[in-house]
Amino acid sequence: MHDHSAVHDHGACCGNATDALARAERLCAERDLQFTRLRRDVLEAVATESKPLGAYDIAERLSGQGRRVAAVSVYRALDFLTENGLVHRIASRNAFVSCGHQHGEGVGLVFLICRTCGSIDETTSPEVDDQLDKTLAKAGFKPSSRILEVEGECGACLGHERNP
Repeated sequence: MHDHSAVHDHGACCGNATDALARAERLCAERDLQFTRLRRDVLEAVATESKPLGAYDIAERLSGQGRRVAAVSVYRALDFLTENGLVHRIASRNAFVSCGHQHGEGVGLVFLICRTCGSIDETTSPEVDDQLDKTLAKAGFKPSSRILEVEGECGACLGHERNP
């Protein structure tokens, strides 16, 4: 289990396709879910990449000689993978990243998206969760997901700006 009190790099921890596939197989076996060939291929494509991928990019990567994978089929596979916590959707990019670990039910995720290099880091923040809970309770609102996306520059890119 990862320590989510600090930011982590998806490419380093969640970009490992072998681990992501093994976790998916375990999860599907435990929940008596079918881990079809297409779901496996889609997860592998996302987990292999260090940057988020859109459904059309995934469909193109999976299409080969004599085999054309439709984007709608990829979207169905992504829905399954998202519902089961195996990938996360980055709404602002309409793209997906692999997640090699489980989050607690209802835990808010914060994605830090670098506009310069395109990297996406993930973290959780109990402080943000607490304030969001208060705001939601005051509004009488029950969220279906709790994902916050913050755009800016990552530490590595800021370092390049300071040290040209």
